[in-house]
Amino acid sequence: MSQSFVPVILAGGKGERFWPLSRKQRPKQFLSLDGSGMSLLQSTAQRLCPTAEGWEQLWVVTASHLASGIREQLPQLPQANLLVEPEGRDTAPAVAWTTLEIAKRYGEDTVVGFFPADHWIADREKFDRTLDAAVELASVRDAIVTLGVKPGYAATGYGYIEQGDAIGEFGSLDAYRVTRFTEKPDTATAEEFLATGRFSWNSGIFVFRAGVALSQLRTHAPELMQMLEERGIEAYPELPKTSIDYALMEKTDLACVLPVAFGWDDLGDWNAIERLLRGDEPNVELANHVGQDTEGAILYASNDRDVIVTIGLEDILVVRDGDVTLVVKKDRTQDIKQILKAVRDNPKYAHLL
Repeated sequence: MSQSFVPVILAGGKGERFWPLSRKQRPKQFLSLDGSGMSLLQSTAQRLCPTAEGWEQLWVVTASHLASGIREQLPQLPQANLLVEPEGRDTAPAVAWTTLEIAKRYGEDTVVGFFPADHWIADREKFDRTLDAAVELASVRDAIVTLGVKPGYAATGYGYIEQGDAIGEFGSLDAYRVTRFTEKPDTATAEEFLATGRFSWNSGIFVFRAGVALSQLRTHAPELMQMLEERGIEAYPELPKTSIDYALMEKTDLACVLPVAFGWDDLGDWNAIERLLRGDEPNVELANHVGQDTEGAILYASNDRDVIVTIGLEDILVVRDGDVTLVVKKDRTQDIKQILKAVRDNPKYAHLL
């Protein structure tokens, strides 16, 4: 791995679909959900540290209310490598500001990678090889590289990337130009995408030379860049709230995709736990559980003294955390965010957020 590579962990997310376990001061990236005993943030940092030649080149960007939690979870991270946004403005400001700061410190030829803090990745060796290929591609070409995950089913919760012409082999992996990005499609469209064999899921992982990305951002997001370059962090409250996909990836003609060779899951909601941990057992039990005629259930309790008792239930999720018990059908877990709106609107439930 090139010593000029600087990985950045995007750690400002909320993870609301994992409520009530994920809350404002304890978002999804601070949780251990994969059975490893480490939080998702810690697992991501451990995975990236060797590629960054240790902690000195690893960066994290996060929200102000999470900064102390980041320092507690990653005590080895140099203080100067933690960028704290005064308020969340989505991923485009986070990526642009961080890339500007990295370019100031290391130069515009530095290869930068952005990685969500809350993803699960298997096959560490394959991950390293894929990342090596992405860094090689970004080093030798003016390219903004994204990693595409081969779809396992017609998912409607992911963005899709359509690959175009091949541009060469990098680290034994074929790279392609991106024809288009598509936001979360309906089921029929997702099935059409899978049938072509040309589409992959958007992993949200990006690799590029700092100068290349900054030049493209100045072209495609001029208002954002002008405000950041003139006023820095002080401009944050006035920055447009937009994603890096919309601000840059959907507009640039330098987007390339590398199909990934490692196992990946974005752990988008509680059903992801079943995908990771369910074996031959009828239920996924991350709690003391006494059950009768219960099958296809996901059961979680944060207190090891709590007991969940079920009778005659199928395909449900039960989460017990502190003063909240959530019971929901597994096919309705996407509605957790809607319930949270009702919780926010009622002052007596403020302590549950």
